[in-house]
Amino acid sequence: MQEMSDARQAIAAARAAGATTASSPDFYAAQAAIVRAESHLEAQEFTRARLAAMQAKRHAATALADANAQHPEAPVPLPH
Repeated sequence: MQEMSDARQAIAAARAAGATTASSPDFYAAQAAIVRAESHLEAQEFTRARLAAMQAKRHAATALADANAQHPEAPVPLPH
C-alpha cells in the first residue's frame, strides 16, 4: 500500500532530522498512527489502514518541519 510506504518514509525523514517521541508530540503521534495502520492492514481493514497511514504521514511531516526549524543548518527534505 503506497500510503504505508509514504508514511514510513516520512517518519524516517523526521527521525533523520532529529525528531524523537520524547521531543515531538507529532513524531509520537506519527509512530502511533503507523502502528494502528499496520494493525488495520493485518485485519484486512484497508480503508482504516489507509487513513491511519495518511495521518501518520501528516504528523511525521509536521515533526520534520519542527525538527528542521530547530536545526536550520542541515534541513532534511520530506520524501515524495
